[in-house]
Amino acid sequence: MAIPDYQTIMLPLLKFSADQKEHSVHEAVKTLADQFKLSEDDKKEMLPSGQQEVFVNRVGWARTYMKKAGLLESPKRGIFVITERGKRVLASNPSKIDNRLLTNYDEFKEFKKKKKKQEEEIEAFEF
Repeated sequence: MAIPDYQTIMLPLLKFSADQKEHSVHEAVKTLADQFKLSEDDKKEMLPSGQQEVFVNRVGWARTYMKKAGLLESPKRGIFVITERGKRVLASNPSKIDNRLLTNYDEFKEFKKKKKKQEEEIEAFEF
């Protein structure tokens, strides 16, 4: 199986955290890689920078985006836990969680707005 994109990872990651326990990113990566039936080669595939595995990076982005929308929170570095909002989203039985769903939350919209502004500022300095 091809490595899923970060939006495809969001719902399984939120379901993984449904037990309301604190989880490490490493723990989530291992569990989700098995769930997605990734091969050893898939798990070892690196980003072009060579600094991180692609799947680890995508799980990280899924977690970050859901944190920005208030579905997950980090009580300490590298650890995450589901929030009340995250529980409500799961209770609604969504077929998927993606950026479109996350835009229902003002915190996520604000995050995306800031991110876009930063990208525009970077582009302004490129020649």
